[in-house]
Amino acid sequence: MNRVCEPEILDSLPFDHPDAVHNRRDLRLINLFMGNGTWFERVLPPLIRPGERALELGAGVGELGLRLNRCGLSLDGLDLWPRPALWPRGCEWLAEDLKTFSGYDTYAVVIGNLIFHQLTDAELAVLGAKLRRRARIIIACEPSRRRMSQRMMTTFAPLFGANHVTLHDAHVSIAAGFIGDELPLALGMDPGAWNYSCRMTALGAFRMVAVRNP
Repeated sequence: MNRVCEPEILDSLPFDHPDAVHNRRDLRLINLFMGNGTWFERVLPPLIRPGERALELGAGVGELGLRLNRCGLSLDGLDLWPRPALWPRGCEWLAEDLKTFSGYDTYAVVIGNLIFHQLTDAELAVLGAKLRRRARIIIACEPSRRRMSQRMMTTFAPLFGANHVTLHDAHVSIAAGFIGDELPLALGMDPGAWNYSCRMTALGAFRMVAVRNP
């Protein structure tokens, strides 16, 4: 499958639209099924140094950030959606577009869960140039671009009551996902300057951990 980026329905819906609310419920189940939150909890804490600031791209309703906060990690959230009611007081919520955000130089750690796939290769190149100026760690969990994953979603998503937004956006997201070293290369990471690893899981996740070499 060639990588193809197409619009997702969720991006066109108001935050409080019933279909958007239902989709967030579906995404919660999908993240649970894929084990994404557990993976971030395991991978991220050992890598962060004292005093380093962390930022979550596309933080959504803040569920991953809140989960990591309960593990003792503090990170700011970047998303166009409103600040979640339970977002920690000591953490910033930046209601801005990640494509035009100008504060990346503040953060040594940047993470994203199901967000990088929404960017074209050209947009990833621009974002990567901004992140590489300051970031020491970039961690991402994205869809793996496999037809098997699309078939799995088509088969199993209706069983947990996924709505039409989820069924459409899941198909589009997987088509825009990654395989191999595509994501770090799209972000412009020089293998000589970055130590990165990418792997795909049996449950459809593509996971990248990238740490800048000393």
